[in-house]
Amino acid sequence: MQSLIKYIKGVLEKGRDIVLLAARVTIAYGFYEPAMHKWSDINAVAAWFGTIGIPLPTLNAYLAATTEITGVVLLALGLFTRLISVPLIIVMIVAIVTVHLPNGFSAGDKGFEIPLYYMLFLGLFASFGAGKFSLDHLLFGDDQ
Repeated sequence: MQSLIKYIKGVLEKGRDIVLLAARVTIAYGFYEPAMHKWSDINAVAAWFGTIGIPLPTLNAYLAATTEITGVVLLALGLFTRLISVPLIIVMIVAIVTVHLPNGFSAGDKGFEIPLYYMLFLGLFASFGAGKFSLDHLLFGDDQ
């Protein structure tokens, strides 16, 4: 029985890097539209940030938009994956607290479900890195 479990574990571990690649690209794609929306009318985003109580709304609109679009590029490439995951987690925490939390959990009610999932994936990237199919692996080895 232990040999069967060891065999299954070995098979599943071989898929780890493909799963990390697919997850990175999926999360990068998920950040793309919100980032582009922010950049398409950054002044409107800053004004909205002000109405929901975010301090320094113009600065924070630029910080959020820059973090998101940088995250799109870096996650897709698997470059500095651990590093970019941390500010993206912070963006998700701010989004949950300022926008989604009052709506409850359900994504259908604009709740915090999706940002929470993003945070969990970003936590995995911060913990495990980008995997072998990444510039992190190519440039820095497995320790990045």
